[in-house]
Amino acid sequence: MRIVIADANLMSQRSTFEAALPEGATASWHDSWNEHSVLTDLKDADVYVGPVFTGAMGAVAPNVRLVHVAGAGYDGIEAGALPAGAVCANTFHHESSIAEHITAVLVALRRNLIGQDAALRTGIWSSSVYSADIRQPETLRGAVFTFLGFGHIGGAAWKLLQAFGAEGIAITRSGSVDPLANSLRWAGTTERLGEALSESDILVISIPLTEETTGLVGAVELDNLGPDGLLVNVARGPVAEESALYEALKDRRIAGAAIDTWYQYPGPDGRGEPSALPFGRLDNIIMTPHSSGVTAETFRGRAREIAENITRLSKNEPIKNVVISR
Repeated sequence: MRIVIADANLMSQRSTFEAALPEGATASWHDSWNEHSVLTDLKDADVYVGPVFTGAMGAVAPNVRLVHVAGAGYDGIEAGALPAGAVCANTFHHESSIAEHITAVLVALRRNLIGQDAALRTGIWSSSVYSADIRQPETLRGAVFTFLGFGHIGGAAWKLLQAFGAEGIAITRSGSVDPLANSLRWAGTTERLGEALSESDILVISIPLTEETTGLVGAVELDNLGPDGLLVNVARGPVAEESALYEALKDRRIAGAAIDTWYQYPGPDGRGEPSALPFGRLDNIIMTPHSSGVTAETFRGRAREIAENITRLSKNEPIKNVVISR
């Protein structure tokens, strides 16, 4: 069995991946996805692992039976490009890392750790101990969260945040949640988002981006969250309407935000503005480069699960997490 891998995120887990492959399997590695170099390597491949699979790739790879992405998203895979009988599968393992990120940025925002750090570097002790104009900060205990999306990420974040004494509301497209999440205040459909936000301190966005969820969080929803509210987006940028979010932060109609997923993405050199709007000039936002799930733990788990699926393929066993079938 011959496997072609073209995902830079898996390079650091190469030994873990190869150790878990079935006996006799050979792996051909590319340090990034490049259609030209991958095309020359796919002719005799049985498995392709990478973020993009095009019609040209499918045309030169008639023997490919499994296309595997090293993450949850598979929007780079052209369904019609898969050879007849092939499947595409995805993998997760990022929920614990993202839950940890959500908790970390919220503690930093709630306690103004970044502002205090910046002030103290100039000799200013920015604390209510030294200034009557500064409020004593709130902890996460007793904070009410709205989870917009309650799948792998929302569930993992809620499990962690319960240890801080937080309370939770889940808003999903169907309105249903895992029965094990019965410690939530309540759960409902996206039609009840405004109601949820009006009784919440913090909004965590982890819902998939679709036509229905694009712009789901706009000016009205941000005003429902209120001037002490915080927002974390680890889903996709456009779930929160770009200009509405910027204006709400600039005008302090919400207290702050932590944004990990953006409206513009860089080229291969990793340079580029994340938005056409100057979010970087705001002092009430934590900006990260879509990195909340990028940890060694995440990609160790993904490498092992992809290798497990390749072993299943070699034994003609059902593939896990199939998202496209031909």
